[in-house]
Formats: sequence, C-alpha cells, structure tokens
Amino acid sequence: MNQSDLLFLVMILIGLSTLTIIIWQFVGSRRRGGRGDDRSGNWWEGPWDDDKR
Repeated sequence: MNQSDLLFLVMILIGLSTLTIIIWQFVGSRRRGGRGDDRSGNWWEGPWDDDKR
C-alpha cells in the first residue's frame, strides 16, 4: 500500500461520511416537520419567513 492508495482511501472515507451526514440531516428535518407544528415550514424556509404571526 503506497501513499496514493492511502490518499484514495482517506478521500473515500471523507466523502462517505459527508454524504451520510447530509442524508442524516435531511431525514431528521423531514421527521421533525411532520409533527403538525405550524411554526416549522418547509426545510428550505428559514427564520426570515415569520410573517404569519
């Protein structure tokens, strides 16, 4: 195993962990949004969308 093989494995590990974190955040936000809480909007809406009050 030379240096380029090790670099390849490290880059694969970083990519997989990043993808896992992104998917985990997306699934978690979808579960929280499904409770019927009308203060939480869609996942792309931010706190600047407070004109419903």
